[in-house]
Amino acid sequence: MLKIESITKLQQHVRHLRRASKVIGFVPTMGAIHEGHCSLMRAGRAECDELIASIFVNPTQFCPGEDYAKYPRPLERDLAACEAEGVDTVFCPDADEMYPAGSATTVSVSGLTDGLCGAYRPGHFDGVTTIVAKLFNIVQPDIAYFGQKDAQQAAVIRRMVRDLIWPIKIVICPTIREPDGLAISSRNAYLTPEQRKQALSLYAALEYARRQIQAGRLKVADLTAEMRQRIEAAGPCSIDYIEIIDAHELIPKNTVQGRCLIALAVRIGKSRLIDNIEVDAGTSKS
Repeated sequence: MLKIESITKLQQHVRHLRRASKVIGFVPTMGAIHEGHCSLMRAGRAECDELIASIFVNPTQFCPGEDYAKYPRPLERDLAACEAEGVDTVFCPDADEMYPAGSATTVSVSGLTDGLCGAYRPGHFDGVTTIVAKLFNIVQPDIAYFGQKDAQQAAVIRRMVRDLIWPIKIVICPTIREPDGLAISSRNAYLTPEQRKQALSLYAALEYARRQIQAGRLKVADLTAEMRQRIEAAGPCSIDYIEIIDAHELIPKNTVQGRCLIALAVRIGKSRLIDNIEVDAGTSKS
């Protein structure tokens, strides 16, 4: 497995792959590799000739007061995890390499970034789209892999790729969960044992709403109120949002119709946890 820190060296490597007509798969990460990342790598390994992963803690997607300085950076462990999953090349630049002095360009996707996490983390998605655009330009992947847990991010990246007419296939892989249902996240490490038990209420509330919709209850205000009640009953928390929205355009709904995303963000202790599931109202009994 190659470890490359320089943009120039990675571009040289990519040119060599292109001359050899290799299909390039790409998994961008901020490190702290967990099973969710590994599932993306396995998906890429299964269908690509060359699998490239990046490890870069992107400063521009952290909002004021967030945990950039404290974000875990276990690089050697991350490299070992990438190698175990069959990654061919890991790109791990530093911040000065990705944002040279005088950088003044931002890539922004409007509309899709207004609600959900975008409403609570101003500037976050501009940071995401800017760094992903940079990485796409460097790696030039044929296929890039993202996780469903970050559903808004996935929708935003898809729109950016479509709008900028990049010849990149975006693959969204299922959320990976612990056996008890908790969505795997690097921020789970901040939870105490009691808080981790409390966090199970998030997935339980999502599944409750799914069952209610499939039973024919389609009024969004009622469903989200009941979800809120269940989460708050589990223990101290701060709920940023609980929403049921169009799964593709991320538009809020009053009544569940078609393919919907049930999404939430809840702060428990030091952790801000996000989770979501999709449901098709067309399968309800109404």
